[in-house]
Amino acid sequence: MSQKNESRLRRARKARARIARGEKHRLSVFRTGRHMYAQVLTANGDRTIASASTVQADLRKDLKSTSDREAAAAVGKSIAAKALAEGIEEVAFDRSGFKYHGRVKSLADAAREAGLKF
Repeated sequence: MSQKNESRLRRARKARARIARGEKHRLSVFRTGRHMYAQVLTANGDRTIASASTVQADLRKDLKSTSDREAAAAVGKSIAAKALAEGIEEVAFDRSGFKYHGRVKSLADAAREAGLKF
């Protein structure tokens, strides 16, 4: 594993430990070079309540690219709608050690605009 990825995972562990003490549902974000993924997990992390990603055909058909900020915003809107449908209005944002910048920020902003609070 590269040193860069090890550093990201270390940051993610620290953030998840803080989130776990807060006893809130967690909006976890993961990004690759091609796709964005988001999940809403229970407070203890044992169950996935909702998920959205650019891999899903219904999201991908309206996008010109799956790896830009517009795609991340689409995932944010989708995950917020699914979480609100499950009755979850407030979550803790878990950026998985990624910088709060670019696609991660676009996803978070879109989820906030769609009604999710964090």
